[in-house]
Amino acid sequence: MLVVTLLASLLQPPAVRPLDNEYVSVTHNWAPCAAASPSACGERVLVALGAIEFQQDGQPRRLKRGEIAVFRWHESYVAPKTGDYLEVSLKPDHPKVQTPSVLIPPEKNVMLYEDETFFVFEERLAPGETRARHSHGQRVVIVLNDTRLQQWPDSGPEVFCTQVAGDVRFNAPVTHIVKTIGDKPLRNIVIELRP
Repeated sequence: MLVVTLLASLLQPPAVRPLDNEYVSVTHNWAPCAAASPSACGERVLVALGAIEFQQDGQPRRLKRGEIAVFRWHESYVAPKTGDYLEVSLKPDHPKVQTPSVLIPPEKNVMLYEDETFFVFEERLAPGETRARHSHGQRVVIVLNDTRLQQWPDSGPEVFCTQVAGDVRFNAPVTHIVKTIGDKPLRNIVIELRP
């Protein structure tokens, strides 16, 4: 099974794997970890970028843009046949997770899932609104809205950042203040790793 999964991953064009590092593998409109494979795939998060339908435990499930489904390392599902989605697979043998020097939970986010190894939240911040000083560990950020941000990190000068819908990033730990300076609200799905 592992050989088939590896062979399939080599045959996929690079565009379907927007992120692959030693912590996570993210695929676009492709679910190589739908079948539980504990040696290759850990916990997985399915993130809907549009309306999708898949099967879990023999039952159909539907998600709208920005909704998620979480699968433990031993759970399988039948991947969506159509629609726009990401499969985020946490690698079971990833290195130690890096954390910021101070832990300050961010305000105004909506927790979507939480367990001992990671948590998922929807990050929202209206135009013109500022989020007070807070911190993040290593995380996958899936951008849902185009907008602009102004950030004041503890570690350096202010930063201006353009958010592009559909971008997928793996961010280092940070402690900062953030303000939405674009016309649209900040809206991201964030999968943050725990040490």
